[in-house]
Amino acid sequence: MFQWVSWVAVGAILVGLPRRAGGQDHQHAGDSRLSWSWGAQAIGLLTHATPAVAGRSLTEGYLTQPNLFLHASAGPAMLMATFNFEGLTLDRGELNAGTWGEGYVDRRHPHTYVHEAMASLRGSLAGANWSVSAGKGFAPFGTDDPMSRPFVKFPANHHLAQVLERLVAVGAVRGGAFLIEGGLFNGDEPVTPKSLGQLDRFGDSWSVRLTAYPMAGLELQASHALVESPEQPEGSALDQRKLSVSVRLERSNGNGGHYLMGEWARTGELSDGTEVIVLPSVLVEGSVRRGNWRAGARLERTIRPEEERVDGIFRSPWPHADERNWGMTRWVIATVNVSRTIDLAALRATPLLEVGRQWGNPTEQPAFFAPEDLMGSDKLWSVSLGVRLTAGKPHTRMGRYGVAAQ
Repeated sequence: MFQWVSWVAVGAILVGLPRRAGGQDHQHAGDSRLSWSWGAQAIGLLTHATPAVAGRSLTEGYLTQPNLFLHASAGPAMLMATFNFEGLTLDRGELNAGTWGEGYVDRRHPHTYVHEAMASLRGSLAGANWSVSAGKGFAPFGTDDPMSRPFVKFPANHHLAQVLERLVAVGAVRGGAFLIEGGLFNGDEPVTPKSLGQLDRFGDSWSVRLTAYPMAGLELQASHALVESPEQPEGSALDQRKLSVSVRLERSNGNGGHYLMGEWARTGELSDGTEVIVLPSVLVEGSVRRGNWRAGARLERTIRPEEERVDGIFRSPWPHADERNWGMTRWVIATVNVSRTIDLAALRATPLLEVGRQWGNPTEQPAFFAPEDLMGSDKLWSVSLGVRLTAGKPHTRMGRYGVAAQ
């Protein structure tokens, strides 16, 4: 029933849009000065992974990252929303060696239908701009959602470098070259794509993020979060202390541009305040755009925990029944991507090719879930061919609200 309601809601929104909208901002006369925009995106993707399981290769097709984006503002008020429909198209998960989270292993999990829906109120005081934001979205921690970055396959550090899909309240102040954000949120991760977060856990977790803008296009970011029992909704599992530092440089001109981002993230899992597990990650990625062509490369080194497997090698119990850990695996993943955008009236099609090389090795022996035993090798390849379809104005960045989004 929920799936049908979701599709009907999306259809109603799209039908209600003016035929000439084209994703452009629309302003209506009057005191409200309402402006709004919409956008949509989906990627038809074919992935070949070798080996994928027990020495065998797998080739699978998906409709991945189907999103509807909405943005509206009127005076000091602003609304930013992203609706994600991977719960309908990606229930089995997407082949993505090295990733894990929310019951999926070596497959990327589908995100929740309400990926983000944040309302903000903005103002200024003593030469600084401020905002308060609330709703469901990203806690002010770490780097941008990988969906808004140049690659299709997610990095393995997705749950180390972002805190996403929470009921969150964020306060932000921006003055001169500095932005500081603080947030309160519920610690529990989503259980299913329908999850909205547990209201009775709101405020059990917090984060703070400082961003500096020393020059045009350059961002320096540092953040800290304390997340209570993210993997057990009842709040009885390990807590997480998270740190993130990143640098981002992005510039563009009429016929091209470039993007470079480097990040270090660290998650320490805590038992009664004592750190018992450390999960570090280092990632560097970048891309260059010339005309309609874009090429990018990413390299990351991430340690992930290993958990009990059910229903084959790609799933683990979710939510977790206990706090047992079956070892850790160090993943080194190199990814290259090339794409070309083709304008088709109001629709943009971007054929893409992405190739990944993954090396996975246990950090300790004996190893219960070594890639060589489960997949047939500790050296893996993936090749993905696809077409990204976009219309209107998709969000170019995700996870920052109010004055942080300006």
